[in-house]
Amino acid sequence: MGARAIIAGDGALPGLLAAAGPALTVRLQGMPGGTAGADIVARLERLGQLFNDLRAAGVTELCFAGAMRRMPVDTGLLDPETQALLPRLTAAMGQGDDALLRDIVAIFEAEGFAVRGAHELRPDLVAPAGAIHGAARPDGDAARARAVLAALGPLDVGQAAVAGQGQMLGIETLQGSDAMLRFVADTAPGSRGVLVKRAKPGQDLRVDMPAIGPDTVALAAAAGLSGIELQAGHVLLLDPAALGAACAAHGLDLWAVP
Repeated sequence: MGARAIIAGDGALPGLLAAAGPALTVRLQGMPGGTAGADIVARLERLGQLFNDLRAAGVTELCFAGAMRRMPVDTGLLDPETQALLPRLTAAMGQGDDALLRDIVAIFEAEGFAVRGAHELRPDLVAPAGAIHGAARPDGDAARARAVLAALGPLDVGQAAVAGQGQMLGIETLQGSDAMLRFVADTAPGSRGVLVKRAKPGQDLRVDMPAIGPDTVALAAAAGLSGIELQAGHVLLLDPAALGAACAAHGLDLWAVP
């Protein structure tokens, strides 16, 4: 069996996946999290070199983990392999994050690497159905947020939304769910609303699977929310023990539904 590599962005997830077994860490220059501690440092403009470095290390299996962002491409640094892929990647970028990520996965698969999801390596981190902390409660605001996410999913918009008192208070966009929660805190404090996090319909869960950690709980509490609803089997719990402690400290219910 070949080696595994984690293509790491920012946040706790790369470290949690490394705990699942031996793995090399790959970091891209310019991405969140920096390159400290990387076994392989790569550039987006030199994918051919990355493919060669992975093969030289015996890597056959990859997992993408952590927050990443789109970066400008320095065309003067392109290697021949990336130059050939550039029209394809440029077209995918124009179709949204899901299309871009699917295309990146397809490129690595075409090079012979198997792409695995974080939920496959750490199934213990996947949100189970029912109460995770406090009560699992039917909630009209949560149902409204779910409906909005279902409608916007085909447009590649957001994995999270907030509803309160029958109104939509926030929808995740490019700025991310933390920015959305800060917006809700500024514009609708004390709503006692609900944050809903779900995968987009048809989303490839091997990349960009929704995740929640203690920081999100703290931001939800600061926004005056009363609970958080997740999609069972489709959201990762980053540090479940700390997540439960944060919910207890802030008095928030956390539950998951299909």
